[in-house]
Amino acid sequence: MDVRTICLGILTRGDATGYEIKNLFQDDGYQYFVEASFGSIYPALNRLTEEGLVSVRAEAQEKRPDRKVYSITPSGRSAFIASLLKPLPEDRHRSPFVFAMLFSDLLPENHARALLDTYAAQTEIKLAQLSESNTKPKTPGEEFANGFGRAIYQAMLEYLRAYRPRLETEPPAAVAAAE
Repeated sequence: MDVRTICLGILTRGDATGYEIKNLFQDDGYQYFVEASFGSIYPALNRLTEEGLVSVRAEAQEKRPDRKVYSITPSGRSAFIASLLKPLPEDRHRSPFVFAMLFSDLLPENHARALLDTYAAQTEIKLAQLSESNTKPKTPGEEFANGFGRAIYQAMLEYLRAYRPRLETEPPAAVAAAE
């Protein structure tokens, strides 16, 4: 999914500012679907507005510039649903961690362990965030996405924990070759 489609989807849940949309990317798990920065969200919102898929209104703020609040239009809702009806591209998983671990046999002994431990700790944090967000009422789709994310992170943690002892007993090839 591209940033425009994600913005439309978020706006189907209610009006939002660009800042609020960015926070949803960070806090509500949307970052698992696509990366988005302010530099991509605001141009997407501007294009959606120009195309009539989103409307914008200014709301006055005390001692600050007016804030722009975006709303999805009926055309935007139709366009969003149409994008969901198209065949989806295959999921892609990109991981600098997995790439580094692919060559872990070339790393100093403690470095591969440290990489794995750091990644496991980050995974535990993400799992906890998804579990915490489980307290709010959710649509069936949100329930699915949250549960799917939790299942993936739980499986990752199980694998990382099961693999970790191998790093204690198997010396890296670089160390074994030097001996």
